[in-house]
Order: sequence, then structure tokens, then C-alpha cells
Amino acid sequence: MELIDTHTHLDFPDFDADRPALLAECRAHGVRRMVVLGVYQDNWQRVWELVQSDADLYAALGLHPVYLDAHRSADLAQLGDWLTRLRGQRQLCAVGEIGLDYFLPHLDRDRQQVLFEAQLQLAADFQLPALLHVRRSHAAVIATLKRLRLARGGIVHAFAGSREEAREYIKLGFKLGLGGAATWPQALRLRKVIADLPLEAVVLETDAPDMAPAMFANQRNSPAHLPAICTALAEILGISPERLAAASTANACAVFGW
Repeated sequence: MELIDTHTHLDFPDFDADRPALLAECRAHGVRRMVVLGVYQDNWQRVWELVQSDADLYAALGLHPVYLDAHRSADLAQLGDWLTRLRGQRQLCAVGEIGLDYFLPHLDRDRQQVLFEAQLQLAADFQLPALLHVRRSHAAVIATLKRLRLARGGIVHAFAGSREEAREYIKLGFKLGLGGAATWPQALRLRKVIADLPLEAVVLETDAPDMAPAMFANQRNSPAHLPAICTALAEILGISPERLAAASTANACAVFGW
């Protein structure tokens, strides 16, 4: 069973003590390829150096809305410079993590919107998919994507929206990233939505080191947990883990052009 983890933060210090051993464990569990997402300008170099050390790691670079107050005015131009410099590099796979976060009240929504739209335009300009952070902001994100349509689409990370929102994203060419959230027993609404999702719209992810699944509660999340997440989500979908793994892998390859 081959799996692709479409959303990790393997560059974070949480993995500094055992990163090589962890990557070996991931491969032993069938997790061959992993996407590492940049979230602010100061970690792009770290992300790129990490993926250059391993041919099965891929980088996405972006300015995450949660770090809005830390982003500098020059960072957007810097992102454009990075994308220009890395254009055509095999291990650059997307613009992300970008999006809108309406959960945290201190984050200025207008500033988020300006930053989000500018980064979507970069994704369009460089013909890259976008990896989206969407928290309590589905309506605004969908409206933005309808205005700024991306030929390459992308992935809605940690999708937890409604059936109607899922349909809108799919029509816009986006896959829905599923991870550990639905494994928790209290996630009843999310499980109902996932059960109705078309298999061709689903990709798997961990968000490691965050969003650990229920079976690894209170532990550092890891791409090595992806097979267990796949098994739990397959049960919700009413299919075999092998079928979900194959579909997710094919869908991720379609997004990233692998």
C-alpha cells in the first residue's frame, strides 16, 4: 500500500531529534512521498534544504494567515523571487500554505484577503497548485476562488466543511485533504460529510506534527501515522484501505503533476 502525505511540517523543530529515523519509519509503512509546507519567509530556506536532502520530499512555499502579524511587507515580493528562482525544480510542487483564518479573532480579515489573493495570483502566474488553509472561512475562500480561478486547482487542507462546500471546491478543481480530525468520536458531522465524498476528490494528509488522530492521542503526529488514518477513513467511506490509498495517491499525483 503506497501513500502520499500531502501536508506536513517536517521542517519544524519537533522533528530535529529523530528526522532521519522517522523518514525511514515512514517508508517502512509505505509512505513514500511527503509534501513539506512553508508558512513564513524565515522557514522557506529550511524547508528547501530539507527537501533537497531527500528525493521523496517536496516543497510548497507560502505565507500562512495565522502568522499574519509576523509577515513583513517585503515577504510577498520575496515569495515571488523564490518561485522565480525555483521555477522548474522537480521538488517545488505548490504555493502554500495560504488561505483565510476567521477562527482567530485578532487576525485582520482585510489584510488576510489581500495576502491570499496576491498568493493565488502567484500560483496562477507560476502555474502551480495552491494548498489552502481554511478555518471558518469557506464562503470567503470559495468566493475568492471563483473570481481568481486556478488552472491547476489545489488542495483544501484539513477539510471540515459541509457537503455543499465540498461540491463547490470540487467544481473549482480542488481536492479535499483528509487527516486525523475525522478519527475522533466527536467528529460526527464531519464523518457524515466524508461518507458522501466522491473518491476522486480525496487526498490524505497528517499536518504533522499537529492534528494527531485519535489512535495516537496526545502524541506528536507523524507521516508514519498515515496508514492508520487511511484505515480509519476507509471505514467511514465504506471501502478498503487499499482502495482509498490507491485513490488518494492517484489524486495527489494528479494535483502535483507527478
